Formats: sequence, structure tokens, C-alpha cells
Amino acid sequence: MFRLTFLGTSASVPSAERNHPALLIEAGGHRILVDCGEGTQRQLLRSGAGFRRLHRLLLTHPRFDHILGIPGLFSTLRLRQSDDLLTVHGGSDTLDLVVRMLAGLWGEGQAPIPLTLEPLMPGRFFNADEFMIDSFQVRHRDTDSYGFVLETPPRRHLRAERLASLVVPDGPIGKELVEGRTITLVDGRAVAPEDVLGPLEAGKKLVIIGDTKATDDLAEHVRGADLLVIEATFLERDAALARDYGHLTAAQAASLAATSNVKQLILTHISGRYADEEILAEAVRAFPNSRLAADLDVHTI
Repeated sequence: MFRLTFLGTSASVPSAERNHPALLIEAGGHRILVDCGEGTQRQLLRSGAGFRRLHRLLLTHPRFDHILGIPGLFSTLRLRQSDDLLTVHGGSDTLDLVVRMLAGLWGEGQAPIPLTLEPLMPGRFFNADEFMIDSFQVRHRDTDSYGFVLETPPRRHLRAERLASLVVPDGPIGKELVEGRTITLVDGRAVAPEDVLGPLEAGKKLVIIGDTKATDDLAEHVRGADLLVIEATFLERDAALARDYGHLTAAQAASLAATSNVKQLILTHISGRYADEEILAEAVRAFPNSRLAADLDVHTI
């Protein structure tokens, strides 16, 4: 299961309703921040998520509207005397900018909190029992940009009716069966995983894409996603302007979802030049299961 909290959903210029980009993902006991626009620490408080156990920061690209919240967040974590290790993942250009930012504030090679920087390359960079994360390159002007695929592994789930018929009690026994171990009940009966597990079911797939100028090379990464979160900075009537600035229109984002067998689309990086209703209407025409993210929205898959 992935729980998403949209901390900031604006394009480059924030508004009274929309903060600079940031997204909190909670899964399997991990808390992952994607981008950290200015004001992200306050949005963490407003959302009720707080600062505890921030394990990873994934940076999509080195534009200021996506990273200027880092100094404030790190300062607050220092004041709270956090000793949790934060791992920052980003392209080499992005991490270079982070290093220079930290050096200007705290000194060369210094950071106010326990910190490690890990450069991204296309492919898998995180793997846990509960989920894995892959990165892929994204084209956005002249930046070193990445998108992310978070995916849970296929699993077989316990069948409640079989557990009941075999009188298998609740508790840790169920976990052992899911993990493939035969258990012995107090009356001496052996219950094998095959006795109570259903068929193998696909895991959940979440795709996060920040700023991007095109969709033609994204389908392979997006295909079959339960949820795609992607920018929609412009409307189709301004497609030429979108190309100039290296961004998508709502119609382009929705068309990508429609042709890639995506189950649900959430649009973000919203520009104040358009009414929300107008952006959503353009997306829904191409992909009916579209919605617009708003600050502090929570979504679970």
C-alpha cells in the first residue's frame, strides 16, 4: 500500500492555495519525500505528517522550485536534534546543487543532520520486502531529470473462507503461511500455504514524474500503473508555449495515461494562469479517471 500526501502542487510560481512542489509517500514503514519546494516543512506540519522518520528524499531535477525547501527543512531537523539518517537521491547535477547549497550555509562538506547523497542512474536503487523503487531519465529542458516507479511485489493473499473452514486462529500464524511456511496447529494438524492462499496477484505500481517536455519515451515506465502522478503545467491551446518551457499540457498527460493502461491519473504542478476546472476538463476528455491534486490531499493505493 502507498499513502500519498500532496504537500505542494503549484508550478514555478506558488499561490495562496498551492505551495511549491513536494509529495510525501508512506509505504511499508518508510516515509519518502519527493522534491522539497520552498515551504515544505510548514506543509508537513499542516498535513499532520510531521518530521519524524523521514528516510529518503527523491529529487526529480535541479530547479529551484523543487529544492529550495531543503535548507529550511534541514535546519528544523537539526533544531529537533534528529539523529535519523536521511538519504538524498538525485541526478549528479541535482546533487551538485544540493552540495553547493549546503556548503554556502554550513560550510564545505558539512550538513546539519546525518545525511548521505546517492547519485541516481536509470534502474533499481531501493529494494525492500514491501516495495522497490526504480528511476528513469526524463527530458526537461537542459536538466538532469528523473522519474520514479514504486512497486510492491506480487503476492498471494490469505483466503478468509479457507482459514475459517480449517479453524486457523488469527495472529502470527497467518504471516508464516503468507511467507510460505507450513504451520502446525495446537491439535496437531499441519496447514500448508497451498491450503489457504489464493492465486498470485500483481502488486501495486505508482509512477511519479516531475517536469517533462514530452511523453513519447515514458510509456514503457508508466504502463499498467495503478496511479500516475505527473505535471500538467499548460493547456493544449498553449502547446507551443509548453514546448518552449519544457512542460506538458493536461491533454498530453491524459493521453499518456489513456494509451498506457493506467488506472488513475493525478495531475500536479498546476499553473495559476488557468482555472482548475478548465485543466481537469481537458484531461477528462482524453482520460476520464483524471483528477487534479490540491495541497494536503491524501490518496491511497
